[in-house]
Amino acid sequence: MRARDLARLVRLPAALSVPGDTLAGAAAAGGLRGPGAWALPAASVCLYWAGMALNDYADREVDAVERPERPIPSGAVRPGEALAVAAGLTATGVGLAAAAGGRRAAGVGTALAATVWGYDLLLKRTPLAPLGMAAARGLDVLLGAGARPADAARPALALAVHTLGVTALSRGEVHGTRPSVAAGALVCTLASAALAAAPAQPTREGAAGGAAARALAGALAGVFALGVGSAQARALVEPEAHHARAATGAGIRGMIPLQAALLAGYGAPDAACALAVGVPVAARASKAVSFT
Repeated sequence: MRARDLARLVRLPAALSVPGDTLAGAAAAGGLRGPGAWALPAASVCLYWAGMALNDYADREVDAVERPERPIPSGAVRPGEALAVAAGLTATGVGLAAAAGGRRAAGVGTALAATVWGYDLLLKRTPLAPLGMAAARGLDVLLGAGARPADAARPALALAVHTLGVTALSRGEVHGTRPSVAAGALVCTLASAALAAAPAQPTREGAAGGAAARALAGALAGVFALGVGSAQARALVEPEAHHARAATGAGIRGMIPLQAALLAGYGAPDAACALAVGVPVAARASKAVSFT
Protein backbone atom coordinates (compact mmCIF):
# COMPACT_ATOMS: atom_id res chain seq x y z
CA MET A 1 0.00 0.00 0.00
CA ARG A 2 1.48 3.33 -1.08
CA ALA A 3 1.43 6.39 1.17
CA ARG A 4 -0.96 8.21 -1.17
CA ASP A 5 -3.35 5.27 -1.14
CA LEU A 6 -3.27 5.22 2.66
CA ALA A 7 -3.98 8.98 2.67
CA ARG A 8 -7.00 8.43 0.42
CA LEU A 9 -8.20 5.52 2.55
CA VAL A 10 -8.26 7.50 5.80
CA ARG A 11 -9.20 10.84 4.12
CA LEU A 12 -5.99 12.24 5.58
CA PRO A 13 -6.73 16.02 5.42
CA ALA A 14 -10.26 15.58 6.77
CA ALA A 15 -8.60 15.05 10.14
CA LEU A 16 -8.26 18.84 10.31
CA SER A 17 -11.97 18.87 11.19
CA VAL A 18 -11.42 16.75 14.33
CA PRO A 19 -9.01 18.33 16.89
CA GLY A 20 -11.39 21.19 17.63
CA ASP A 21 -13.90 18.73 19.13
CA THR A 22 -11.84 17.84 22.18
CA LEU A 23 -10.44 21.36 22.45
CA ALA A 24 -13.97 22.79 22.58
CA GLY A 25 -14.90 20.23 25.21
CA ALA A 26 -11.83 21.08 27.26
CA ALA A 27 -12.52 24.82 27.00
CA ALA A 28 -16.13 24.37 28.10
CA ALA A 29 -15.06 22.28 31.09
CA GLY A 30 -12.33 24.70 32.08
CA GLY A 31 -9.54 22.28 31.32
CA LEU A 32 -7.95 23.74 28.21
CA ARG A 33 -4.74 24.31 30.16
CA GLY A 34 -4.75 20.79 31.57
CA PRO A 35 -1.90 18.38 30.81
CA GLY A 36 -3.93 16.20 28.45
CA ALA A 37 -5.88 18.91 26.63
CA TRP A 38 -3.48 19.12 23.72
CA ALA A 39 -2.82 15.37 23.52
CA LEU A 40 -6.43 14.20 23.34
CA PRO A 41 -6.91 15.67 19.84
CA ALA A 42 -4.37 13.14 18.60
CA ALA A 43 -6.55 10.36 19.99
CA SER A 44 -9.56 11.84 18.19
CA VAL A 45 -7.67 12.00 14.91
CA CYS A 46 -6.66 8.35 15.17
CA LEU A 47 -10.24 7.27 15.83
CA TYR A 48 -11.50 9.42 12.96
CA TRP A 49 -9.00 7.90 10.54
CA ALA A 50 -9.95 4.45 11.83
CA GLY A 51 -13.56 5.18 11.00
CA MET A 52 -12.69 6.27 7.47
CA ALA A 53 -10.67 3.09 6.80
CA LEU A 54 -13.43 0.95 8.29
CA ASN A 55 -15.98 2.82 6.18
CA ASP A 56 -14.25 1.76 2.98
CA TYR A 57 -13.86 -1.81 4.24
CA ALA A 58 -17.58 -2.03 5.04
CA ASP A 59 -18.60 -0.37 1.75
CA ARG A 60 -16.22 -2.24 -0.54
CA GLU A 61 -18.93 -4.12 -2.45
CA VAL A 62 -21.14 -1.06 -2.90
CA ASP A 63 -18.15 1.08 -3.86
CA ALA A 64 -17.20 -1.45 -6.55
CA VAL A 65 -20.38 -0.34 -8.34
CA GLU A 66 -20.88 3.26 -7.21
CA ARG A 67 -17.36 4.53 -6.48
CA PRO A 68 -14.85 2.31 -8.27
CA GLU A 69 -12.16 4.99 -7.89
CA ARG A 70 -11.94 4.45 -4.12
CA PRO A 71 -8.82 2.64 -2.82
CA ILE A 72 -10.30 -0.83 -2.26
CA PRO A 73 -12.35 -1.32 -5.47
CA SER A 74 -9.55 0.24 -7.52
CA GLY A 75 -7.17 -2.41 -6.21
CA ALA A 76 -4.83 0.07 -4.52
CA VAL A 77 -5.67 -1.27 -1.04
CA ARG A 78 -6.69 -4.81 -0.11
CA PRO A 79 -9.72 -5.26 2.20
CA GLY A 80 -7.57 -6.94 4.85
CA GLU A 81 -5.16 -4.01 4.81
CA ALA A 82 -8.01 -1.54 5.34
CA LEU A 83 -9.35 -3.58 8.26
CA ALA A 84 -5.87 -3.81 9.80
CA VAL A 85 -5.42 -0.03 9.47
CA ALA A 86 -8.79 0.54 11.15
CA ALA A 87 -7.97 -1.82 14.02
CA GLY A 88 -4.48 -0.40 14.54
CA LEU A 89 -5.69 3.21 14.56
CA THR A 90 -8.52 2.33 16.95
CA ALA A 91 -6.12 0.76 19.42
CA THR A 92 -3.77 3.72 19.09
CA GLY A 93 -6.59 6.22 19.61
CA VAL A 94 -7.91 4.54 22.76
CA GLY A 95 -4.36 4.14 24.05
CA LEU A 96 -3.59 7.81 23.53
CA ALA A 97 -6.83 8.79 25.28
CA ALA A 98 -5.88 6.66 28.28
CA ALA A 99 -2.35 8.06 28.38
CA ALA A 100 -3.51 11.67 28.09
CA GLY A 101 -6.64 11.61 30.21
CA GLY A 102 -6.53 8.57 32.45
CA ARG A 103 -9.28 6.05 33.14
CA ARG A 104 -12.18 8.41 32.44
CA ALA A 105 -10.82 9.44 29.02
CA ALA A 106 -10.10 5.79 28.23
CA GLY A 107 -13.74 4.99 28.97
CA VAL A 108 -15.04 7.76 26.72
CA GLY A 109 -12.52 6.82 24.03
CA THR A 110 -13.67 3.20 24.17
CA ALA A 111 -17.31 4.27 23.89
CA LEU A 112 -16.39 6.49 20.93
CA ALA A 113 -14.52 3.64 19.24
CA ALA A 114 -17.49 1.31 19.75
CA THR A 115 -19.81 3.91 18.24
CA VAL A 116 -17.55 4.32 15.21
CA TRP A 117 -17.37 0.57 14.58
CA GLY A 118 -21.08 0.16 15.22
CA TYR A 119 -21.87 2.90 12.74
CA ASP A 120 -19.69 1.52 9.95
CA LEU A 121 -20.57 -2.15 10.39
CA LEU A 122 -24.21 -1.99 11.54
CA LEU A 123 -25.94 1.38 11.40
CA LYS A 124 -24.76 2.92 8.15
CA ARG A 125 -27.49 1.45 5.94
CA THR A 126 -30.27 1.97 8.47
CA PRO A 127 -32.37 5.07 9.29
CA LEU A 128 -30.35 5.36 12.52
CA ALA A 129 -27.12 6.17 10.66
CA PRO A 130 -27.23 9.98 11.13
CA LEU A 131 -27.95 9.55 14.84
CA GLY A 132 -25.01 7.16 15.18
CA MET A 133 -22.61 9.60 13.54
CA ALA A 134 -23.99 12.49 15.62
CA ALA A 135 -23.40 10.46 18.78
CA ALA A 136 -19.80 9.87 17.74
CA ARG A 137 -19.16 13.61 17.34
CA GLY A 138 -20.81 14.36 20.64
CA LEU A 139 -18.65 11.77 22.40
CA ASP A 140 -15.57 13.25 20.76
CA VAL A 141 -16.36 16.60 22.36
CA LEU A 142 -16.98 14.96 25.73
CA LEU A 143 -13.60 13.23 25.43
CA GLY A 144 -11.99 16.62 25.98
CA ALA A 145 -14.18 17.53 28.97
CA GLY A 146 -12.49 15.15 31.39
CA ALA A 147 -14.29 14.89 34.72
CA ARG A 148 -16.81 17.63 33.85
CA PRO A 149 -18.80 16.25 30.87
CA ALA A 150 -21.96 18.14 31.82
CA ASP A 151 -20.12 21.44 31.28
CA ALA A 152 -19.45 20.46 27.66
CA ALA A 153 -23.06 19.59 26.87
CA ARG A 154 -23.63 22.68 24.69
CA PRO A 155 -20.59 22.26 22.40
CA ALA A 156 -21.29 18.53 22.22
CA LEU A 157 -24.87 19.28 21.15
CA ALA A 158 -23.75 21.88 18.59
CA LEU A 159 -21.33 19.49 16.90
CA ALA A 160 -23.76 16.56 17.12
CA VAL A 161 -26.64 18.51 15.57
CA HIS A 162 -24.48 19.71 12.69
CA THR A 163 -23.16 16.18 12.15
CA LEU A 164 -26.71 14.85 12.08
CA GLY A 165 -27.56 17.12 9.14
CA VAL A 166 -24.30 16.49 7.27
CA THR A 167 -24.64 12.72 7.59
CA ALA A 168 -28.26 12.72 6.41
CA LEU A 169 -27.30 14.81 3.39
CA SER A 170 -24.26 12.67 2.61
CA ARG A 171 -26.52 9.71 1.86
CA GLY A 172 -27.42 11.48 -1.39
CA GLU A 173 -23.85 11.88 -2.67
CA VAL A 174 -24.26 9.22 -5.36
CA HIS A 175 -27.92 9.24 -6.39
CA GLY A 176 -28.99 12.70 -5.27
CA THR A 177 -30.87 13.84 -2.20
CA ARG A 178 -34.37 15.12 -1.44
CA PRO A 179 -35.25 18.78 -0.80
CA SER A 180 -36.61 17.84 2.62
CA VAL A 181 -33.27 16.28 3.60
CA ALA A 182 -31.32 19.32 2.41
CA ALA A 183 -33.73 21.59 4.28
CA GLY A 184 -33.25 19.54 7.43
CA ALA A 185 -29.47 19.79 7.09
CA LEU A 186 -29.76 23.57 6.69
CA VAL A 187 -31.90 23.80 9.84
CA CYS A 188 -29.28 21.77 11.73
CA THR A 189 -26.54 24.11 10.53
CA LEU A 190 -28.42 27.21 11.63
CA ALA A 191 -29.24 25.65 15.01
CA SER A 192 -25.58 24.78 15.56
CA ALA A 193 -24.52 28.29 14.60
CA ALA A 194 -26.99 29.71 17.13
CA LEU A 195 -25.63 27.44 19.86
CA ALA A 196 -22.07 28.51 19.06
CA ALA A 197 -22.90 32.22 19.02
CA ALA A 198 -24.90 32.18 22.28
CA PRO A 199 -23.10 33.59 25.35
CA ALA A 200 -21.27 30.85 27.25
CA GLN A 201 -21.37 30.27 30.98
CA PRO A 202 -18.17 30.99 32.92
CA THR A 203 -15.82 28.02 33.26
CA ARG A 204 -13.69 26.85 36.16
CA GLU A 205 -10.86 28.94 34.71
CA GLY A 206 -12.83 32.18 34.96
CA ALA A 207 -14.99 34.27 32.70
CA ALA A 208 -16.32 32.78 29.50
CA GLY A 209 -14.74 35.58 27.52
CA GLY A 210 -15.05 39.34 27.20
CA ALA A 211 -16.87 41.35 24.57
CA ALA A 212 -14.11 40.83 22.00
CA ALA A 213 -14.19 37.05 22.47
CA ARG A 214 -17.97 37.00 22.19
CA ALA A 215 -17.80 39.09 19.03
CA LEU A 216 -15.25 36.69 17.58
CA ALA A 217 -17.50 33.76 18.46
CA GLY A 218 -20.41 35.42 16.66
CA ALA A 219 -18.28 36.20 13.61
CA LEU A 220 -16.97 32.65 13.36
CA ALA A 221 -20.45 31.24 13.82
CA GLY A 222 -21.56 33.49 10.96
CA VAL A 223 -18.72 32.27 8.74
CA PHE A 224 -19.76 28.71 9.52
CA ALA A 225 -23.44 29.32 8.82
CA LEU A 226 -22.79 31.20 5.57
CA GLY A 227 -20.21 28.78 4.17
CA VAL A 228 -22.09 25.58 4.98
CA GLY A 229 -25.60 26.96 4.68
CA SER A 230 -25.09 28.33 1.17
CA ALA A 231 -23.92 24.92 -0.08
CA GLN A 232 -26.88 23.24 1.59
CA ALA A 233 -29.24 25.82 0.10
CA ARG A 234 -27.97 24.91 -3.38
CA ALA A 235 -28.69 21.26 -2.61
CA LEU A 236 -32.16 22.28 -1.48
CA VAL A 237 -32.92 24.09 -4.74
CA GLU A 238 -31.17 21.53 -6.96
CA PRO A 239 -30.94 18.22 -5.08
CA GLU A 240 -28.65 16.50 -7.61
CA ALA A 241 -25.82 14.27 -6.43
CA HIS A 242 -23.02 16.76 -7.15
CA HIS A 243 -24.71 19.42 -5.02
CA ALA A 244 -25.23 16.92 -2.18
CA ARG A 245 -21.56 15.94 -2.48
CA ALA A 246 -20.41 19.57 -2.41
CA ALA A 247 -22.62 20.35 0.58
CA THR A 248 -21.28 17.32 2.43
CA GLY A 249 -17.70 18.46 1.86
CA ALA A 250 -18.59 21.98 2.97
CA GLY A 251 -20.24 20.55 6.07
CA ILE A 252 -17.13 18.59 7.04
CA ARG A 253 -14.83 21.58 6.49
CA GLY A 254 -17.35 23.74 8.33
CA MET A 255 -16.67 21.83 11.53
CA ILE A 256 -13.55 23.97 11.94
CA PRO A 257 -15.15 27.44 12.17
CA LEU A 258 -17.93 25.96 14.32
CA GLN A 259 -15.37 24.56 16.77
CA ALA A 260 -13.44 27.84 16.66
CA ALA A 261 -16.62 29.78 17.48
CA LEU A 262 -17.21 27.56 20.51
CA LEU A 263 -13.61 28.02 21.66
CA ALA A 264 -13.90 31.79 21.40
CA GLY A 265 -17.18 31.76 23.29
CA TYR A 266 -15.56 29.88 26.15
CA GLY A 267 -12.78 32.43 26.51
CA ALA A 268 -10.11 30.91 24.28
CA PRO A 269 -9.84 33.37 21.36
CA ASP A 270 -6.17 32.55 20.73
CA ALA A 271 -6.95 28.86 20.31
CA ALA A 272 -9.96 29.80 18.18
CA CYS A 273 -7.82 31.86 15.80
CA ALA A 274 -5.18 29.13 15.61
CA LEU A 275 -7.86 26.57 14.76
CA ALA A 276 -9.46 28.87 12.18
CA VAL A 277 -6.20 28.85 10.20
CA GLY A 278 -7.15 25.30 9.27
CA VAL A 279 -10.16 26.46 7.21
CA PRO A 280 -8.26 27.52 4.05
CA VAL A 281 -5.79 24.68 4.55
CA ALA A 282 -8.64 22.18 4.62
CA ALA A 283 -10.24 23.74 1.55
CA ARG A 284 -7.01 23.42 -0.41
CA ALA A 285 -6.26 19.92 0.87
CA SER A 286 -9.73 18.67 -0.09
CA LYS A 287 -8.82 19.28 -3.75
CA ALA A 288 -5.97 16.80 -3.45
CA VAL A 289 -7.67 14.14 -1.30
CA SER A 290 -11.46 13.95 -1.11
CA PHE A 291 -13.04 14.49 2.30
CA THR A 292 -16.01 12.26 1.42
